Amino acid sequence: MSSVELQHISKRFPSVTTPVTALDDVSFLVHDREFFVLLGPTGAGKTTTLRIIAALLKQDEGSVLFDGEPVDGLTPADRDVAFVFQQYSLYPTMTVYDNLAFPLRSPMRKTPEPEIKQRIQHVSEILRISHLLDRKTARLSGGEMQRVSIGRAIVREPRLFLMDEPLSNLDAKLRESLRVELQHMQKTQGNTTLFVTHDQIEALTMADRIGVLDKGRLVQVGTPVDIYDRPANTFVATLVGTPRINLLTASREDGTLTIGNTGMHMPVPAGRTLPAALQVGIRPEDIQLDPAGQFAGRVTLTEPLGVETIVHILSGEQILLSIIPGMTPLRLNDAVQFNILGERLHLFDVDGKRIE
Repeated sequence: MSSVELQHISKRFPSVTTPVTALDDVSFLVHDREFFVLLGPTGAGKTTTLRIIAALLKQDEGSVLFDGEPVDGLTPADRDVAFVFQQYSLYPTMTVYDNLAFPLRSPMRKTPEPEIKQRIQHVSEILRISHLLDRKTARLSGGEMQRVSIGRAIVREPRLFLMDEPLSNLDAKLRESLRVELQHMQKTQGNTTLFVTHDQIEALTMADRIGVLDKGRLVQVGTPVDIYDRPANTFVATLVGTPRINLLTASREDGTLTIGNTGMHMPVPAGRTLPAALQVGIRPEDIQLDPAGQFAGRVTLTEPLGVETIVHILSGEQILLSIIPGMTPLRLNDAVQFNILGERLHLFDVDGKRIE
């Protein structure tokens, strides 16, 4: 396995008017044996990043390094990375065994057949596809095909795994199952993996560290705890978390924080120096219903999810989302009292940057 580092990577694509910037001075390091997730919406530059690392695209500026050594002059084959695509890219007329063996039988590798068999047996046991080896891939389900695609990457034993939203075409149950298997495989095999997704649940549950891309710029890198509990700006705060964070305008006067359109007033958190105008983020789990709560509102909607319920509360002119455990007897227009965990507030300036 290898580490991979991007240093000041920029990439622009030509257009009719002005070039479109896909990546703008992107730098980050994926450590050896780390599961690193690039998270961002469609068009953020995630796939472009992977294609530059794999040498399928050439950057306009910057450098790609493997184990500290520049690889900008190397071809895709020489970089020895495995790319798992969103589409399965299998040979439908071949069996699963032959699809897995295909990269090992290439003229560049010429792997002996006994070693090919040994590797395929090992990989198929890890991915639980041993019973499929004699089946044509055209007869597989979506989840089975993606397992084979991943297996074809693993069997090569590359320096680096690049995965471009490999779970996005699967249904929810299969996504959850394969997500767990991928994470377990990475931890037990120690593969260096760069995984791209727009799904914040995949990012939070799988990553050792997450890099958040927004319109071609890397806006934050950190552990899942860093990204969720200390978002660098309002973009990251709203991107991560289900249900979404409550993001509200606010004003500070002396030691009082007034949250706009809600009628709520709170003391300024101890030790914080705040501007007169700012934005306040409140995670739904930090709005806690309490019959003796400091604030009042009424219920406008409940979303029962079994293990928890999302409650929509109208406070003043603002809808707030709260999460409560289990099911609830609350109904439309019920009056409720609630508290807000002041020490858990996320504070941002008017431009959306986190106030530390």
